[in-house]
Amino acid sequence: MGEEALRSVDPGGIEVFSSDLDAFRAALTVENRTLKRALTDPRIISGIGNAYSDEILHAARLSPIRLTRNLTPPEWKRLFTATRTTLQLWIDRFRTEAKAKFPEHVTAFHDEMAAHGRYGKPCPTCGETIRRIRYADNETNYCPRCQTGGKILADRGLSRLLGADWPRTLEELEAPKR
Repeated sequence: MGEEALRSVDPGGIEVFSSDLDAFRAALTVENRTLKRALTDPRIISGIGNAYSDEILHAARLSPIRLTRNLTPPEWKRLFTATRTTLQLWIDRFRTEAKAKFPEHVTAFHDEMAAHGRYGKPCPTCGETIRRIRYADNETNYCPRCQTGGKILADRGLSRLLGADWPRTLEELEAPKR
């Protein structure tokens, strides 16, 4: 009953470590979604979630709003490699921590993360301020210099409020207002 019960709640996403690049690409392109949404959907990929998708996309240097069907072959390779590398890095870190002491305070926010939970802090790669997109009860954290070519992504609530004053690029954000 244990294995059967587990299978009954399995949403069916692929396992990253037992798939290859072609299977990974095929799973993410069944529907044309944003990378962030595709990576966090457990029906597509198993076990990534919000925090690790931010970390994966930062490592892959890809925008969270990039559509899956628009990636080039080198970008697919970067995304696949970053997904495996990032997940393995955090698996190893947590195993090491758990050997020393059972974790008492479990959270998705860690000081060692590059993007997730670092809104307003400097990117550890380039020093640019980490930005965020807020939606519902979640947020996406990203570096505009490393991931979006300097473009600041619109936050639905804030960009609607600011309208034409919403900065579209890092240059617009840093330019003096007249």
